[in-house]
Amino acid sequence: MAMRNIKVVIEYDGTDYFGFQRQPGRRTIQGEIERALTKITKKPVKVVGAGRTDAGVHALGQVISFKTGGTIPTEKIAVAMNSLLPKDIVAGDAREVPPEFHARYSAKSRAYKYIVLNRKHPSAFFGRFSWYVPGALNLAAMRRGAKYLVGTHDFTSFSAADTDRSGRIREVKGLLIRRCDEFVTFDLEANAFLHSMARIMVGTLVEVGQGRRRAAEIGEVLESKDRRLAGRTAPPQGLALVEVTY
Repeated sequence: MAMRNIKVVIEYDGTDYFGFQRQPGRRTIQGEIERALTKITKKPVKVVGAGRTDAGVHALGQVISFKTGGTIPTEKIAVAMNSLLPKDIVAGDAREVPPEFHARYSAKSRAYKYIVLNRKHPSAFFGRFSWYVPGALNLAAMRRGAKYLVGTHDFTSFSAADTDRSGRIREVKGLLIRRCDEFVTFDLEANAFLHSMARIMVGTLVEVGQGRRRAAEIGEVLESKDRRLAGRTAPPQGLALVEVTY
C-alpha cells in the first residue's frame, strides 16, 4: 500500500509530561503518541509536532503529522489512537494530507492562550491550568506594554538562554489581554515562538500589571537583546497551544 501522510489534531493536559518532544527515559507527549501509532500500524512511527511545548504546558490544538503504509482507514485512526493513549492525551480530527505537508514547517502561525487566576485565594480546580497571581493587575498598563511586542522583532530578550542563536527574529501577529471575572487571559499569536518566549512575555507583562516596572520598559528590554533585563518566566501550567494555522 502506498505511503499516506496523516495530519491529526491533538489535545492534552501536559501536567504529568516532560513536554512534547521525545526524550530518552522521560514520559513525553510525542513518546506516548508514537507508542500508540506503532501498535496501530504494527511498524515504527515517528511523528512531527507543530509546537514543541515545554514540560507542563497544555494543548487544545496541537497538530502532528506522520507517514504510514499501514492499512487502517484514515477515518478510524483517531478512534484507534484514543483506545491506546492515556486519558490526558486525546486525538481529534485525523485526515490524509498531501505528501509535502509537514506539521511544523508548513505552519504559518501558532496561537497560544495563557491564563492567570487573579483573586485573593488559589483554586483546587483550576490550579493545573492557570497561574495564581494575587493582588491587583493594571490591565491598561499591560496592554500598553504589549504593543511594543507586536510586530517583527529580535526576541532574544524574551527567549530562554539555550535558544538557538542562529535566528531569533519572530513576528508577533497579536497579543490581546482580557479579563473575565477572576481570570486574566493573554492571547498570543506569532509565526513561531522561541523557547519559553510566550511565558517570558507573559511574566514580564504581569510585572508591569503589578506596578513593578513601567510599560515603556518592555520596548527597552526588547531593544537590549538581554534576557536578564526581562521579567520572570511565567509557570508552564497557565499556557496552552490552542491553534495552528496553515
